[in-house]
This record gives sequence, C-alpha cells and structure tokens, in this order.
Amino acid sequence: MPTRILPAVGDADAVRSITTLLSQLPDAEPVAPVVDSTQLVDTLARLAAESVDELPEVVVVHERIGPVPALELIREVALRFPAVGVILVTSDASPGLFQAAMDYGARGLVALPLHYDELASRVQAVAAWSVGVRRHLGAGADVFTGVGGTVVTVSGAKGGVGATLTAIQLALAAQASGRSTVLVDMDLQTGDIASFLDVQFRRSVVDLAAITDISPRVLADAVYRHDTGVALLLAPGDGERGEEVTDRAARQIVSALRSRYEVVVVDCGAQLGGAGAAAVEMADAALLVTTPDVVAVRGAKRAVRMWDRLQIRKAEETTVVVNRHTRGTEIQPHLIQRITGTPVAGTAIPANFRELQGVVDAGRVHELDNKSTVKQAMWALAGELGLVKAREAAGAHKGGGRGDRGAVSFRRRRELGP
Repeated sequence: MPTRILPAVGDADAVRSITTLLSQLPDAEPVAPVVDSTQLVDTLARLAAESVDELPEVVVVHERIGPVPALELIREVALRFPAVGVILVTSDASPGLFQAAMDYGARGLVALPLHYDELASRVQAVAAWSVGVRRHLGAGADVFTGVGGTVVTVSGAKGGVGATLTAIQLALAAQASGRSTVLVDMDLQTGDIASFLDVQFRRSVVDLAAITDISPRVLADAVYRHDTGVALLLAPGDGERGEEVTDRAARQIVSALRSRYEVVVVDCGAQLGGAGAAAVEMADAALLVTTPDVVAVRGAKRAVRMWDRLQIRKAEETTVVVNRHTRGTEIQPHLIQRITGTPVAGTAIPANFRELQGVVDAGRVHELDNKSTVKQAMWALAGELGLVKAREAAGAHKGGGRGDRGAVSFRRRRELGP
C-alpha cells in the first residue's frame, strides 16, 4: 500500500526540492503540497470529514511554514489528527530543537539539506507508526478522530459594546441545539463571564497555561459545567495572572478544546493581547462587535487595520456584528461595512436594554426570556454562523432558564434589521 505524503512548504524552491525527493521514495505517493498553515489544517479537516482513512499517513512540515510557526502547527495537527505522523524539515538539527519537536508532537526530524537515505528512513518509520495508530483507532479506542470543533471568537470594538453578552448567547444557542459547547473567557484581566452567569469557580484558563500535554482529564478539571450544559473555561480571578497565558499557551488550549467540543466560543474582550490574538488567528469565524456610533465604529476600523498589519486576520475574514441597532440611527450596517472594509453579519442586534437589565443585574443572563428581541437576534446570529444544528431540536436543552426549548426557531424569527 503506497504511503501518502502531504508536504507543507511555503517557499517555492523548497517545494520543488522536497516534492522531487519525495517522489523518488519507494511506495511513496506525494499529494499536492499546501503552502501555509491554514491550508494544511483545512485540507486535513476536509479529508478527516470523509474518513480517517482518507488522511495522509505522513505530513512533512518545512521550518519556514507560516503564518503559524512550525512547532505550533505541529502541535495543532497532532491534537486534531492523531492518526497523522508529522516530520519537521529544518536547518537546525540540534538536540534542543529535536526535543522540542518531539514535545510538540512531531514523529521525526530531518535536517536540511535533505538526503535521500535519511528522508526515506524517517518517512518509512513514521508511516509505519501511522498505520499502527489507525489500526488502534479502528479497534474502537477512545481517541478523538473528528475534524475538530468550530472555533468562534468574539471581540469588542471598544469596551461596553456587548461582546461578552453576544459570546454567551451564541454559546447558549449552540448548546441548546444539541452541540457540545465550551465558552472561554480570554479577556484575561477583566473577563466577567463568571459574573454574567452567576458562577464561582476557582479553576481558570491560567491552570492550563503551563501544561504541555492537556489530557481530557486535565481539561475536565479546569472547566465548569454550567446548569445550561455549556462548559465554561473562565478568566482568572486575579487579573494580573492573565500574563501567564502566552500566545503559545492559548494555541494549545484552543486546540485541545476544539478536539473535545463541537463548538468553541471565545470571548476576547476589547483589549487584544497575545493570547487573544492567537485565538483570533486560529478561529473559523472571528466576530468584531460594534455599536452604531462614531466612537465604536472608529474603534472597529482601528481593530480591523491592526489585525491586518499584525497578520492576525484579514479584513475580509472578519465579520462585524452590529449591536444596539435601531432603524432611526444615522449609522446603518451598510455604512459600517463600507467604513471597516469587512463583511457585516446579516443579523443586527436591536437596542433594547430594558429587556436585559433585570438578568444582567442579577448575573443570570442565561435566563433572558425567549420573547426578548435581543435574545432572538443573538440566537438568529448563531444560526447564521452555522453554530446550531440544521434540524432544530426542540426540547434538547434542559438546563436553560425560562423554557429555552423553543428558542431555536430561526426560520420563524422576525426580521431584525437589514
């Protein structure tokens, strides 16, 4: 049986040399190379959606792949696609890098310039390992083999625009439709998801920051299971500890969560640090919440431009959500779209704080009434993003307040904005 090998190489000259050498290996079947980390993960996810047997046995990652660094990319592949063996191709063959590559989940390391014998030996060994893992998975081992959950980040154009409330309601909608959902508070210094949901829990995202191998047991100890069924990974009670969550730790945490939950909603707050930036970069959908006023829209425009300059997220890959929308305001969604240069969500969230005041003051926003136009719009937004199951499961959610069983009714919703 031929060994399928997927090269992940960004440099054109390196692509030619690696693919040429791979094609000379015995029983090798090199597939079309991918040029960056996003394309690699998307390709593997598409193949895994069909079957784990469709995945290549070996992925060869070049050290200069981007935009995600090679070691971080290897960790994500190892977590999401455990049946795929990864080989790192690098000019640095020092023992230190070798150990780091192994710690991140690589199955082998090959030094540049490439030599046929060394590459053939590594590919053969990694392919044999991959075949063995797939036999193990086929025997019914309790190992995650899916394509990974959907990650949605919610950021604020500035403080107070409603990003946290939006993130909470998106998570509640996904959970209510029958999807396993985790809500992460990545607003590390000022996160208040715990306050909004009336939760006291001593564990936080910081407890996972220093762990190099996040097992299901470790993950279960760090998350809080809310009455609604949503799993919560909270911000630290002491804001200064947020500095312990580096961008590398955030990547590892998000990767571990998406391998265990169907939907991962991350509240990044309005101040984007390294951890939040890593989450936005990894997200399948990145939302930027703004209100239709000059200050907030200018903040949204600044954020979009900053993300683009820092190569975190392109403008066309960011979706702006308009909160507190009214038909009479001068700044309408189409104008915000033109100003920010981003797509704008089709669902605008209406301005009606009176509906929210009671549950916000009580710290129980999960009990927001189903008749609330704000809740209906936010849950419709979840439908627009594909976070809910296509077939609406009335009665699937038992833990939400005030009868959430009838809340996922997107087709029957009224139009809430243009």
